[in-house]
Amino acid sequence: MNKKLFYVSVFLVLALFLSGCSSNLPTIPGTSTEETKIKTVVNEYYLALSNMDWNKAKGYCIPGSEPYYAISQVEALINNYSIYCNVIAFNALISIQDVSINGNYSMVTGYVTALATACGYVIYNSEGYSYIYLQKVGNTWKIYNLD
Repeated sequence: MNKKLFYVSVFLVLALFLSGCSSNLPTIPGTSTEETKIKTVVNEYYLALSNMDWNKAKGYCIPGSEPYYAISQVEALINNYSIYCNVIAFNALISIQDVSINGNYSMVTGYVTALATACGYVIYNSEGYSYIYLQKVGNTWKIYNLD
């Protein structure tokens, strides 16, 4: 019975935590609401790439921007390999180091690692510091450039 109660408690705590992962995130002391929104957009962008959810990743970009079209190129590369191989993985992670905001523009500095494999062979591997530039469109931050 104690195990059941423990698992139910863990589930409820997890559910409460996950329900807080929305656009109305509580502000972490020492950070602004806009900074929190920016970090969420950048992290969700890399998560969408890792899940190979290309349309979702594009949704975090300004349509017509360089990153928007780069997603299409990555998608085409993965699709080409999928013709010959049914085991494909793409992992993209960022460790955000700094966020600076200047009006409706923002720059995020972070350490990015990206790895794509097909049938166990590395087809793309990159890591290093990157700058992600965002623009506020309405009440939403969108990525418009990556360096």
